[in-house]
Amino acid sequence: MEPWPHYLTAVSTGLEELAITDRSGTSLTSEVGFRRWLDLTRAVDTSGGSVYVIGNGASAAMASHIAADACKNGGLRARAFTNQSLSTAIGNDLAFDEIFALPLTRFARPGDLLISISSSGRSPNIVRALEQARTLQLHVVTLSGKEPDNPSRRAGDVNFYIPRGRYGWIECAHHVVLHYWLDQYMNTYGHGAA
Repeated sequence: MEPWPHYLTAVSTGLEELAITDRSGTSLTSEVGFRRWLDLTRAVDTSGGSVYVIGNGASAAMASHIAADACKNGGLRARAFTNQSLSTAIGNDLAFDEIFALPLTRFARPGDLLISISSSGRSPNIVRALEQARTLQLHVVTLSGKEPDNPSRRAGDVNFYIPRGRYGWIECAHHVVLHYWLDQYMNTYGHGAA
């Protein structure tokens, strides 16, 4: 059995080594990276825009969780595309790669914000949604892990990369990053702490 302290160390080290970049691949400090995310969120909120959060599997659960918190606690117009009927209909009738891109086409407006959560950063439906977000002129924030050259890491205005190879470690770290963003947003703009 793996020792508990080893697991904790792996997750915390992943967070300490969090790599944040802009779309050009330029490294950002954590202060600058999170500030840009907060500024994008504030711009979307003050313009009456929406925040969309997407992910697969455990990342879908995280997307749903953080969208609910962002709506209820953060006062944001936030939603996750986790409707099983819609996802399975699009996957069955069109293509699985379209399960996030199509709803974005129907709901998103220029200037909205897409947050993608993908441990590998390579999921075809996530990559397709990121492409569609650019076509729709959305702001984009990505969370990824695994390989440093994953396509998601080059697709966002701000990209948060956890340099770890195990899904559990990456997913734990992503959850912390998401809560930090939302807590800082609420603390900065007058909404209570979640």
